[in-house]
Parts: sequence; C-alpha cells; structure tokens
Amino acid sequence: MGLRLPILLLLLCCVSGLPFYNGFYYSNRPNGRNLGNGYSEGIFNGVKLVVETPEETLFSHRGANVTLPCRYHYEPALASPRPVRIKWWKLSENGVPEQDVLVAIGLRQRTFGDYRGRVRLRQDRAREVSLEIRDLRLEDYGRYRCEVIDGLEDESGLVELELRGVVFPYQHPQGRYKFNFHEAQQACEEQDAVVASFEQLFRAWEEGLDWCNAGWLQDASVQYPVTQARRPCGGLGLAPGVRSYGPRHRRLHRYDVFCFAVALRGQVYYLEHPEKLTLAEAREACREDGAQIAKVGQLFAAWKFRGLDRCDAGWLADGSARYPVAHPRSNCGALEPGVRSFGFPDPHSRQYGVYCYRPR
Repeated sequence: MGLRLPILLLLLCCVSGLPFYNGFYYSNRPNGRNLGNGYSEGIFNGVKLVVETPEETLFSHRGANVTLPCRYHYEPALASPRPVRIKWWKLSENGVPEQDVLVAIGLRQRTFGDYRGRVRLRQDRAREVSLEIRDLRLEDYGRYRCEVIDGLEDESGLVELELRGVVFPYQHPQGRYKFNFHEAQQACEEQDAVVASFEQLFRAWEEGLDWCNAGWLQDASVQYPVTQARRPCGGLGLAPGVRSYGPRHRRLHRYDVFCFAVALRGQVYYLEHPEKLTLAEAREACREDGAQIAKVGQLFAAWKFRGLDRCDAGWLADGSARYPVAHPRSNCGALEPGVRSFGFPDPHSRQYGVYCYRPR
C-alpha cells in the first residue's frame, strides 16, 4: 500500500482533465463565491479559503498613516501554514486605470509607482495581510482590492478609502462656464484640490450644498446640486437632487467645476495688518510672516474642519477675495455658514486683507 499511493498520485497528475495537484485537489466548479459583508471564499477539496475585509468605508485625512485591513483563513483550519501570494491594487475609477500597489511572497515585497516607499504589508498576526499607507495623498482615495493566491485558487476582498474633505464650486476668473474638462482639472489642482467625484458631490448635497451652476465632475459628467427647487434653477417642477447633463465632451464643452479639498495639516489665518493690501502686497505680506498666500481649497478646508470664522474679506492665491463664516450673524453676509466671495477684484485694489497658509 505504501508504494501504490505515490504511483496512484503520479498517474492522477498525468491524466488529462484532472485539476493540477499542489497539495490539494481543486474542484472544477467556478471559483468560490462572494458572501458580502467583507467576506469572500473559494472552495478546494472541501477546504474554504476565506478573505475578510471591512464592509464600511474607512475615512482618513491627507498626511496621515492608514491601514487597510485584510485577513484570510481556511475552513476547516489547516494544521500547517501554506505559502500564499498577496496582491494589492487600486481599482479603475472615473477613467483612471488600475494601479498595482504591492505584491508579496513570504517576506519579499515589491511596491509600485507613486506608492513606492509609502506602503508595506502588515503581518502582525497570523494570516494578516493588511496594507499600510503612509503620508496619504489627495489622489489616494478610492477602492483597493486585497487578493490572496493559494496555488490555482485566489480570493479577494474590497476596501474603500475616503479622505475627509469639502466640495466647493469653482469658476473661472473671467466668469461662468469657461473651463473644458482638462482646464477644470488644472484649476482644482492649482487650488490644492482635485475634481470632485459624483459620490462626493452627492454627499455634499445631502449636507446642504445648493448651487445652480453646472460643473464638471471626475468622470467628465456635468452636474449640479439643488436643495430647493426654484424657477431659475431647473424650474419648480423638478424635485431637489443632483441634476445631471450627463457626460460631456472633455475638450469642446465648457462649464464650471466642483472641486474637492481635504482636511489640512497646516494653518490658514487672516493676517492682521495695519492697512488693506493689493494682491501683490498681500503675497509679500504672507511671505514676510513666514507663510504663503492661501489657496481657495485651503480656505474651504479651514472653514469646514477648523471652524475658521472671520468677517473680513481677504485676498487668495487665485486673485479672488473671500471670507469664511462658521457662525452666521448680522452684518456678515447670508444667514447660513459658508465661504463668501467677492469674485475677482482689480488686483491693484486696496480694499482687502489677506488669508495666509502656514504648512506644518
């Protein structure tokens, strides 16, 4: 019997149509199933490979370190460990291609692209394969997949990462509807922000954002949020919601844009100065104070997450003049919280102060 078993196994490996043998026989059924609730399983020889990831979205902020949890196990449990290959990648979204993040076999790890030097596999516990990302960047938010590969069998789980941020509408200095899609992307980047996704705009609408000018979103669609139906904003017959013009031509069509700025690590403040300043003088005053003139996205983030509240209009880096109101009051604009705008005044005008930004 001791000799017959190895011979039988050798013959089975050579028989056409039988699954590949690497310690387990894998069934020829479609691979496993997704159970929801952060669980995914594959079945081979009566043993299930199960990958566990959190069902809820993870929230963090720019500059932070975050761990995307992922664990796997076998049911029933195996007596001895098995070699596996781990792969993390970021899923394609809004026209951005998939991005490989990390692959690992045993103690060997390889990272890719902009993630190189910022990510590592956390294996603090048995069968933990969580991904740690350091110094989060604005473009790091999105959906990540954790894949565990055991021979021919592989199972994966999904982790969604969101950065805490604020959506704000942005208009060209020359007026309404001047950006094509590529110019809109550049405009948001210049204000320390990115073009907002539909999910981010929808969440902002749920929080009360109401804006009647249509703007680009990350997927090159054009939409706008309305909390109160009115005649000059789509008419009274339409219910409140996020109205859509659908996908537009990225180069030919022109609209405003909705930008998304995340919470800051630095400080935005109104510079106390004895006199009002021109735009050039405002830039220089911030430099002399060891800072730089603030960008629009930075002012919105300071208002949203730091409660910045000031009734004095000040210059910003794009040449606009604005002021943040966290606690509405008389003689300080509308009776709702927000960032008020005076548009883009004459840069030689001496009617405004300045908002500065000091990084940490």
